[in-house]
Amino acid sequence: MASVRDAHAADDVPSGWTPERIRHAVGALHYGRRPAATVYESLGTDFFLALAPRWLNLGLWEGDGSDPHEAPLAVRRLVRHLARDLPRHADLLDVGNGLAEQDPVIVSSSAPRSLTALNLTVAQLREGRARLAEAGAHAVGGDAVRMPLRSAAFDGVICVEAAFHFSSRGGFFDEAIRVLRPGGVLTMSDIATNRYPLRPREAFAALTQLRGWGLGLHAAASAGVIARSMERAGFVDVRYERAGDRTIAPALRFAHLRLDEERGRLPATFELTARFMLAQAKTLWDRGVIDYLFLHGRKPDAIERWEPV
Repeated sequence: MASVRDAHAADDVPSGWTPERIRHAVGALHYGRRPAATVYESLGTDFFLALAPRWLNLGLWEGDGSDPHEAPLAVRRLVRHLARDLPRHADLLDVGNGLAEQDPVIVSSSAPRSLTALNLTVAQLREGRARLAEAGAHAVGGDAVRMPLRSAAFDGVICVEAAFHFSSRGGFFDEAIRVLRPGGVLTMSDIATNRYPLRPREAFAALTQLRGWGLGLHAAASAGVIARSMERAGFVDVRYERAGDRTIAPALRFAHLRLDEERGRLPATFELTARFMLAQAKTLWDRGVIDYLFLHGRKPDAIERWEPV
């Protein structure tokens, strides 16, 4: 089997406890007013367990995660899977664009007339400048539930693995439908909570994941609840697809194999912390507490909103 290290062969192995990650660990008790920004600033640009350099999604896998050469393909495949629902040659908005690696992929998939990237974490926008320039994207710093963007400005909105970080999914859906033109589409991926933890082991795993990623209890929502929240905001043709077996499961396997490959090359406390957090995520997945979703919705055409009296 090929070495997992091959997926990051061009990069030096990070030292582990950077000052930002130490602040993240200490700050897990109190993230402040912008927990998502704090978390992602601490991850930096060389997150050790990323599937590919500067990529932060779980990937859409064809294999089981044991082939490191698939990892950089999987992260791009996931974005292309979501982007296929976007209108072509249109005005698009990427909400929570990470380090902007996904923006050139969106452009190559959808050939937009314009692309705007909205991100709460200014440090990520700064680090992603080269990729944003490559995509011809306009960068905007702002909150997904209070977008500093004019109404009816876009034909499509894409959001990759970010909605669970927002202070309110409902608020995001309200804003998404506001900035969309009639007939515009929202395509996104999200982490759903199938059920609340039933046993202390599950509750402990859930709590560590919430705190480790700076999430509040509002982040825990089932697929049905998320879909109904989209509908309450005004979206129609709402549909979702479960995909944890092609995203979460192989990504966890890849991460465990990468840690095994680097055993002894990382600070012991950093490795133990990474293994501990992975074990909690695996518990939630193995016991059916969480799943991965692809979601789609459409803003009604103007004529669909007209009702005879």
